Amino acid sequence: MPPPRHPFRAGFRDCLPFVLIVIPFSTLFGVVARDAGLDLVQVMSMSVIVIAGASQFTALALLQDGAPVFVALLAALAVNLRMAMYSAALVPHLGAAPLGARALAAYLMVDQSFAVAVRRYEESPEMTVSQKLRYYFGCMAVVCPIWYGCTLAGALMGQAIPASLSLDFAVPVCFIALLAPLLRSLPHLIAAFVSALVTVAFAWLPWNLGLPIAAIAAMIAGAQAELFLARRARAKAGCPA
Repeated sequence: MPPPRHPFRAGFRDCLPFVLIVIPFSTLFGVVARDAGLDLVQVMSMSVIVIAGASQFTALALLQDGAPVFVALLAALAVNLRMAMYSAALVPHLGAAPLGARALAAYLMVDQSFAVAVRRYEESPEMTVSQKLRYYFGCMAVVCPIWYGCTLAGALMGQAIPASLSLDFAVPVCFIALLAPLLRSLPHLIAAFVSALVTVAFAWLPWNLGLPIAAIAAMIAGAQAELFLARRARAKAGCPA
């Protein structure tokens, strides 16, 4: 696929479908956070600083269950470890960008924009670093402002939204839409399977502690699968290990 003529606009356009998920997802967080006892400043501070719905919901749920703060932070960190992997995946594409641009890209990184951007980079390897940055920020221009705005709307509306609307459907739908296209290799599938299996196996642990355990187990399983496949490929090629 040839590089887009207007990378920023192309990124904005390609991320537009996620608006249908981000709106209810972020609105739901605002509602749930207010229901959990956070004031408006606390809700918005959490959303602006973290910008990671899954870890925000995780920390909020644990705090509601009476878990110690360090446990909530540990679980949120475990959920957000995927961002470290996202960053590593972006290094070949954006590693040569100026420090300020990379810092802003790291702050604004969310699942949707990462998934869309990486896929576009792989389909258009001729894109320059400048084009990739503009495309990336075009993706962010869709997701992040809506995340902030709808979190604020949800926090202001609070319990005025009836439970019958069941906005919580947005959480699993969002992650299914993001995860499915990325499961393109055996290590990816193994990591996803191990994550699901360990999560279910340790569901009995208090404070959702099975979640960080599952995240660590999935990363180890995926990495070991990558190493195994690399060793097998070297063996077939007759190269030393």
